[in-house]
Amino acid sequence: MVTRDKGARAPSQRQLKVGELVRHALAEIFSRGEVLDEVIERHSLTVPEVRMSPDLKVATCYVMPLGGGEAVAVVKHLEQHKRFLRGEVAKRVSLRYMPELRFREDTSFEASSRIDELLASPEVARDLDD
Repeated sequence: MVTRDKGARAPSQRQLKVGELVRHALAEIFSRGEVLDEVIERHSLTVPEVRMSPDLKVATCYVMPLGGGEAVAVVKHLEQHKRFLRGEVAKRVSLRYMPELRFREDTSFEASSRIDELLASPEVARDLDD
């Protein structure tokens, strides 16, 4: 079960919409190979989610190389190129203020795999059969 801080709110429709626009722009940039970096060029990157801050000034971009290899190195190199990426996103997304990009490794696939393992365990299966 995911719990939120007492002060945390669900993202607004505007946050979700802008996050999707930024996510699509990043996915296009990565698919076209526009970032000239040896580590990034070795991987096909996926951008499962972009979370926007409530004021839309910070975009936390969750990325993962397909296959999961070198995720930490890829995120480190994306952080080094975030000014370039921000400029490229600005060309594709029309916003009054272009958010600062922050890159993080997406661990949601690992979490879902762990949940699947737990559900498949004999102890849980026994409880579900009842």
